[in-house]
Amino acid sequence: MAAHTPYRSLRGISAVVALLAIGAVGCSDVTDAVDSAKDGARKVARQQSVFSLDVGDCYNPNGNAEGTAYAVEVVPCGEAHEGQVVGEFAIDEGNKYPGDDGVAAIADDRCPAEAQKYAPDTWALPKGVALFYYTPTSESWATGDRAVSCTYTVEKGTFTGSLDTAKSLKPEQSTYLKGSNAVYEALWANQSEKDTVEDDLAGYKAQAKAVAAALDAHVEGLSGIEGAEVGKLRETLTKAAGDWKKAADAADADAFYLAYDPAFTGIDPGKSVAARKELGLATTVPADEAEVWAG
Repeated sequence: MAAHTPYRSLRGISAVVALLAIGAVGCSDVTDAVDSAKDGARKVARQQSVFSLDVGDCYNPNGNAEGTAYAVEVVPCGEAHEGQVVGEFAIDEGNKYPGDDGVAAIADDRCPAEAQKYAPDTWALPKGVALFYYTPTSESWATGDRAVSCTYTVEKGTFTGSLDTAKSLKPEQSTYLKGSNAVYEALWANQSEKDTVEDDLAGYKAQAKAVAAALDAHVEGLSGIEGAEVGKLRETLTKAAGDWKKAADAADADAFYLAYDPAFTGIDPGKSVAARKELGLATTVPADEAEVWAG
């Protein structure tokens, strides 16, 4: 977010001004000019301070998706738009500004969880949508700004409709998504900064332990859901949990690698497609996830 500044009222070109400016032209040109002026006026009327964004607001950034912003165009979600606010929280890190990197790290950590509360099934997101966030700057922090707005935004193109799907989910769908999301969150949130197991065996074992625990919880949740495909997935994930536990208990790097290969393959998102279909959830593996497991 940008520093707090006095609200700047923007003035659009009225239809009358547009007509006077174009002079003697054809009717179609006049109509186009009027339509353009109306569109401009509507956009101006929809401008809101970025500080006033609420969860559920659909909007268009003024300029690029990334960068400092003072205002955005808030639009009805039924119209084409570039982003939607899907979560928010306040930073509670004392009085000192955490720094740009510190604020970004906090948003990186918390926004995925906040977004999943609003749109739990990331497979169902429109193509090209990615997680962004508006955060305080050092200037706005000095005025008391602590809010972070988490958004799903496209860098190119637009999408239509609200991403609010949490309220429409059936209990079994919610249970599945909660467990599944937790597994992949455990995987990526605990990823070692080292490229090789030899350089950080303890870190990789900690990751394996976290994934195994998440898988156990996910498998337990699936036990209460009926369906042949869900049952098959439960068996697959039970085996994967065992492999992750072996990795977590590995005595050395070689033993870790032997357990890790089947453990990682066992949670390939592609293995859940049939169960997702049975549950009435999205069945297209997101491109970035498919690429990871494709090797």
